[in-house]
Amino acid sequence: MRESDQHSEDTMESVHARGDPRGSHGLSQRKAEGGTAGSVEWTSDNVLDSTSLVPQGPPKVKRRVRIPDKPNYSLNLWSIMKNCIGRELSKIPMPVNFNEPLSMLQRLTEDLEYHHLLDKAVHCTSSVEQMCLVAAFSVSSYSTTVHRIAKPFNPMLGETFELDRLDDMGLRSLCEQVSHHPPSAAHYVFSKHGWSLWQEITISSKFRGKYLSIMPLGAIHLEFQASGNHYVWRKSTSTVHNIIVGKLWIDQTGDVEIVNHKTKDRCQLKFLPYSYFSKEVARKVTGVVSDSQGKAHYVLSGSWDEQMECAKIVQSSPSSPSLDGKQKTVYQTLPAKLMWKKYPLP
Repeated sequence: MRESDQHSEDTMESVHARGDPRGSHGLSQRKAEGGTAGSVEWTSDNVLDSTSLVPQGPPKVKRRVRIPDKPNYSLNLWSIMKNCIGRELSKIPMPVNFNEPLSMLQRLTEDLEYHHLLDKAVHCTSSVEQMCLVAAFSVSSYSTTVHRIAKPFNPMLGETFELDRLDDMGLRSLCEQVSHHPPSAAHYVFSKHGWSLWQEITISSKFRGKYLSIMPLGAIHLEFQASGNHYVWRKSTSTVHNIIVGKLWIDQTGDVEIVNHKTKDRCQLKFLPYSYFSKEVARKVTGVVSDSQGKAHYVLSGSWDEQMECAKIVQSSPSSPSLDGKQKTVYQTLPAKLMWKKYPLP
């Protein structure tokens, strides 16, 4: 027995020996005198010891407002990386301070930061309007990655992370690590506002010397209970640049297709790669929402780290062929409306 356990046992014995008023006798005496003790729920925290009674009030959750600063250690990165070119990321031994103080399960849960877009989408009567909000939600999940170039910790097999915010946000999320090699997680979210989301995700990655490519595998499913609309999409490719020399920065590239399996509506999103010589805005995202007949209804535009807008199409016409021979469509639209804007960083 530890010294602290012996001390607590001796203290409890002396309390019972003295008939301390904090015991059962003092409790019954307060009930008789005040007459208000019956309004408090009393529960036993030890089934075998009926004298240990404590008041059970409403649970108070105190959330932290910041995390400790990252320690600054000097490391020879090249000595670690030179033998890892072409290998899969999960098999590369990395120093612990290369990681951010979060697990991959928590990073997946961060996708729900702008869940209010889905709460709003529940009330859409038009499926193409609802698709616009779903597309904005899918883009919003990348907004935190622009400043987050550190690798999250790989969870242990069977590790879970639960976020229960039913009281204030109306949702509950549960994420579990279901495979260790390759790393794979299963995620389920329930919202009392009328939608549910689930995904299975496996990370495939390759180190190419100057940059690191991260390809998320697996599909994301979103279903609205009232309408039965079921949306499915996959994540884009993330690329971390300047691995060896220079300041690390991250980019999202590739095409993402969102499909409503009930109405067959589709949204084609394009994440444009950053180029020093391009005149385009950095981190730009464009998209077109079309119905089951292929008719375009909305044009989406914005950036994955700032905001997304949608504009209703009033007329479309083919343009003259470009220099590479590709035919493009020109859309005439109404003024754009803001759907999503990133919260300021804390």
